[in-house]
Amino acid sequence: MNGKDADRRTRITVLVALAANLVIAAAKTVGGLLSGSPALLSEAAHSVADSVNEVFLLAALRRSRRPADARHPFGYGKERYFWSLLAAVGIFVMGGCFSFFQGFEALRSHEEESGPSGYAVGLAVLGVALVAEGTSLVRALLQVRDEKGGAKDPALRTVVAEDATAVVGVVLAMAGMVLHLVTGNVVWEASASLAIGLLLVYVAFRLGRDARDQLIGESADPALRRGIEEFLGRQGEIDSVESLLTMRLGLDSVLVAARVDLSPGIDSEEVERVSVRIRETINRTWPQAEHVYLDITNAPPRGGV
Repeated sequence: MNGKDADRRTRITVLVALAANLVIAAAKTVGGLLSGSPALLSEAAHSVADSVNEVFLLAALRRSRRPADARHPFGYGKERYFWSLLAAVGIFVMGGCFSFFQGFEALRSHEEESGPSGYAVGLAVLGVALVAEGTSLVRALLQVRDEKGGAKDPALRTVVAEDATAVVGVVLAMAGMVLHLVTGNVVWEASASLAIGLLLVYVAFRLGRDARDQLIGESADPALRRGIEEFLGRQGEIDSVESLLTMRLGLDSVLVAARVDLSPGIDSEEVERVSVRIRETINRTWPQAEHVYLDITNAPPRGGV
């Protein structure tokens, strides 16, 4: 499957998640206001954050495929990681911080209730949300399984993380609401809100760390680097591979820079032919190696000074 087809599937997955989150966010907000449930309001904030993040991911899919130009000669592949970083910040600020606020506010109020009104509606809303979020998660996981390298797509990975977190968050909110109903103690719901906040902060940290690594400049997969190094070492014209550097420029774009010493006695015309052949073979064998640069020097004569 080529990059455009993969992006089309990912865009559909993100749109499905966005539609589900918009409906769920509205339902959770109404249910949370009717019941006064801090756990349900925390989940509403979580769904709002996810909805905003999916807009970021749609922007990432569109902008990252723009062709290279004079200002960005290596293309716009890293746009995916930038927008994924913004999504991580959104999860932390809109989801995690609001959940902490709701939890601490509920603890501060010291409310004791035996049967909070409107909780039946809130639990029903969470039940529907669990089905919707679970369906979106299954779709995303199936796409990861079907697409080779799908787990490396930051947009798809973010959707999986958001949906998985949403499923766990809904379960925590339901548990907190049920325990509040049974015991009449709001501490259970406050604890659920704090737990949801901790979960969101952890997910935001993991997603943000991955995006940071890619934006700084992460090396290509070890298997690709090892394959190229072994290929260079098998070439009869190459005496030694002094260094090999790789950097991921996008989802399916890698920069390769190698410094090699050629065997003694190769003239300048042969050096040019060898360079062209090596670059073409690398491009053909590893299509993601879009940019290949060779720093070639002639090795000194064996036994020479």
